[in-house]
Amino acid sequence: MLAGILLGPQRIEIREVESPRPSRGEVLVKIGAALTCGTDIKAYLRGHPMIPAPGVFGHEFSGIIAEAGKGVRGFKEGDAVMSVHSAPCLKCNFCRKRLFNLCENIMNSKVLGAFAEYILLPAHVVKQNLFHKPDGLPYEEAAFLEPLSCVVHSMADLGITKGDRALIIGAGPIGLLHLLLSKLKGAEVIITGLEQEKLALARNLGAHMAVAPGELIKALREFTGGMGVDFVFECTGQVSVWEDSVSYVRKGGTVILFGGCKSGTTVTYDTYRLHYDEITLKGVFHFTPGDVKKAYGLLSGALDVSPLISGSYKLSELKTPFEKLSRGEGIKYVIIP
Repeated sequence: MLAGILLGPQRIEIREVESPRPSRGEVLVKIGAALTCGTDIKAYLRGHPMIPAPGVFGHEFSGIIAEAGKGVRGFKEGDAVMSVHSAPCLKCNFCRKRLFNLCENIMNSKVLGAFAEYILLPAHVVKQNLFHKPDGLPYEEAAFLEPLSCVVHSMADLGITKGDRALIIGAGPIGLLHLLLSKLKGAEVIITGLEQEKLALARNLGAHMAVAPGELIKALREFTGGMGVDFVFECTGQVSVWEDSVSYVRKGGTVILFGGCKSGTTVTYDTYRLHYDEITLKGVFHFTPGDVKKAYGLLSGALDVSPLISGSYKLSELKTPFEKLSRGEGIKYVIIP
């Protein structure tokens, strides 16, 4: 089969590799559509510890089961499916505490290689996080299951209700998914980002205000009457933005730190503000099977993610969308093998 290989920073090659065969409990999925991701672009530009190079990459996908291993129940050859690339082991100490997203083995057993003709899903992923694709849902939109699961986890247990006000920092794909889900929950949203094209899209998606960083303070004052927002969602992974995020939230508010910063970096906060204004800072990472199930339900009818698709390319053209994303062009691109 053909597969996209990330050789190193800004080096992608399409190679013929051996097509895998499923063992017991596994399924081989013929890729119907795969999506670019922010983690992929980081790996393309400068490398990423969770995407080893040289190696196959891509982890947002949907497709058709080409072959099912022995013991697979509920799925058969020819079924249209959607999945994520990981699942908890259910055996480690964190899984026993039901902190499934923090499973000690979840990153070691994840699957990469969606930028290919086929991808092999291991038994623990098949058992927990593989779903039948609804007939009316295009493969391109079904491939949003993984990033949407992350955003569902980001908002879990926050109790966002109609009339709440949220600030989203970063107008990339994750920030825009936060916007869509916040609006679905009834919140009013202000979003900030660098590219005017993305801010315009945010307005079309229902953002109350969409502004450049230099306009944010004035816009927030107008948006909240000087009180501050109920929730801040940091979606850039920049240390300076992590530190600034606390400035925008009201007393008793919550800051969700979604964007991952480089390992070893540190941040500094005003202890008076955190203590006396009772600010909650919460880091979020990955997702649980419950989050995936909720995301699956949203994609099956309540949430339209199609506006986030900026175009599609053949597998042989894989480098082109990454070149565009590196220039800040587009949101997510579809790769069709």
